[in-house]
Amino acid sequence: MTILHPTVLYGDPVIPLRDENPVERKPVFTVLLILACVGIYFFAQAGLSGLDEVETPVGTVQVDSELRFNLEVAAIPCEISQQRPLTIDEIASTYGPGGDESACNQMPTGPAFYPDKRVVLAIVSSLFLHGSLAHLGFNMLFLWIFGNNIEDRLGHVAFAVFYLGGGILATIAHIVAQPDSTVAIIGASGAISAIMGAYLVWFPDAPIRTLVFLVLVDIRARWFLATWFILQFFTAPRSGVAWIAHVAGFAYGVAMGLLIRRRTWDRTGGIGPGPYPHPTDYVR
Repeated sequence: MTILHPTVLYGDPVIPLRDENPVERKPVFTVLLILACVGIYFFAQAGLSGLDEVETPVGTVQVDSELRFNLEVAAIPCEISQQRPLTIDEIASTYGPGGDESACNQMPTGPAFYPDKRVVLAIVSSLFLHGSLAHLGFNMLFLWIFGNNIEDRLGHVAFAVFYLGGGILATIAHIVAQPDSTVAIIGASGAISAIMGAYLVWFPDAPIRTLVFLVLVDIRARWFLATWFILQFFTAPRSGVAWIAHVAGFAYGVAMGLLIRRRTWDRTGGIGPGPYPHPTDYVR
């Protein structure tokens, strides 16, 4: 997930391209998720520019279009922890001179900027928003590589519940860690981290075709995913990456993967119609 401010920059020299892990059924929900995120970005976010006029309880104000959109629909930790929309004063303190990103007031004064905002529902809507084309592209790439196998293993409906549960828990973890933050948190990567955690448990030896400094290599999933997880703890301050959400989502995926495997795993079956490949089948 991404903290909307400041902007995230991508320049990762290690990029996964695909996995060698066949599926038995079409990844319907994975494709729908990708289409939804891409559609929302290009039809609702990418064209935002300039200033919008917003009617507030104290009159009409001009707000940057992208900022206005995210204040209206994205999850903001202060709003969730306080169970109320941000006030005009809190927004001014956050995005005005000085840029106080923890401007949450325990005893707010003044009217709310969007008094009708459903702050809890914003946790879900944030999972479909992205801060840049690079942010969207990387998230959708990871979702496609790892999501189709998890959907195949769980089935369409269970996968949908698993995905949304991981995304919501990841967002809540970030909010618990930074309850006073007045900066929007957006992106699907908390939910995608949950998928990656389950993939590590179920398919640890599946080869991941990876571009490493412009060289194509196959890396077993266990090493690729474990390295990715460890690197989250070394995320640079003010990088704009909500790494706590990534860690929480990944831990959720691992825990659910272990729970489901312990109760239902065998070499030929699982949840829903099989057969399913067993991780040891991928050992080269």
